[in-house]
Amino acid sequence: MNFQTILEKDAELTKKLRIAEEPGPLRTTAAFFAHSGDSWFWAVALIATWWLGNAFWKQWAAVMFGALTIMATIVLTLKFTIRRKRPEGEWGDIYRSTDPHSFPSGHATRAFLLGTMGIFLGPIWMSVLLVILAPLVALGRVAMGVHYLSDILAGALLGILGGIVGHAIYPAVYSWFGSWSGWVLW
Repeated sequence: MNFQTILEKDAELTKKLRIAEEPGPLRTTAAFFAHSGDSWFWAVALIATWWLGNAFWKQWAAVMFGALTIMATIVLTLKFTIRRKRPEGEWGDIYRSTDPHSFPSGHATRAFLLGTMGIFLGPIWMSVLLVILAPLVALGRVAMGVHYLSDILAGALLGILGGIVGHAIYPAVYSWFGSWSGWVLW
């Protein structure tokens, strides 16, 4: 099987999962989950968590925010290197105009990164919520026609890998930042 055949199969499977043009509650739900992985949403949520939280939540939010920032840089570098055009469609004009490239999915990467980091950082209830949310965000992106199935699979793998690596290195990075600017984190 050559690369072109794989891309054709990917487009075929993606088309079967797409519901963007079908009004109704399933489409509304898919659109909700597709948007729930937006970077601005998570940035605001993490800043609010840091601002309002106790020491545990401040550290949790700072680590998550740092991981998302690093991963966003990696994803954008990949997107602008690979330059895969998004699937054709009407829904998601903001994504199509601000970020015309689809591989890998930043939303899937972000969701799976948060889920993986959540498993390591806890608490368990938050981990469960983030792990449940991750595939719903990713599939919502395909359902709404702004990503191919392979985009979200690559994003999921990248997010999981990023979460594992992030968890392994965050204590050293966190303590380094804390040693010269404790006010930033606490």
